Amino acid sequence: QVQLVESGGGLAQPGGSLRLSCAASGFTFSSYAMSWARPVPGKGPEWVSGIYSDGSVTYYANSEKGRFTISRDNAKNTLYLQMNNLETEDTALYYCAKALGTMRSRWYQAQHEYDFWGQGTQVTVSS
Repeated sequence: QVQLVESGGGLAQPGGSLRLSCAASGFTFSSYAMSWARPVPGKGPEWVSGIYSDGSVTYYANSEKGRFTISRDNAKNTLYLQMNNLETEDTALYYCAKALGTMRSRWYQAQHEYDFWGQGTQVTVSS
C-alpha cells in the first residue's frame, strides 16, 4: 500500500535551517507530482511547495520563495524540502502529499487533487 513517511523536523532558531524528507513507497514515485503542505486551523492546508514528477518544474508559495527549496530523488523514492532562513511563522506540522496528476501546467492546491498524505513532521522555530 502507499506510504509516505516524513522526517527531519525539529526545533530550529530563527534564521536557521532544516531539511525535511518524505520517503515514499507502494507506488511508482517517479510518475507522480508531490507537494508539501501545512495545516491552517479552521481552514484547508496551506500549500508550501510542489514539484513535477521528474523534478523539472517546481512551485512555491510567495512567503517561501527564496527560502525553501523542494527537490526529489526518484532513484531513492524520496521528496525533500530544504528550509533556510526559518521564521517563527514557519512553525507547523509539515505534510507531504501525492498528487493525482502531473502538475506540469499548474500547481495543484486543492485537497481533492491529492490522494495520499503522510503523518507529518513537526517544525518549531523559536529562540
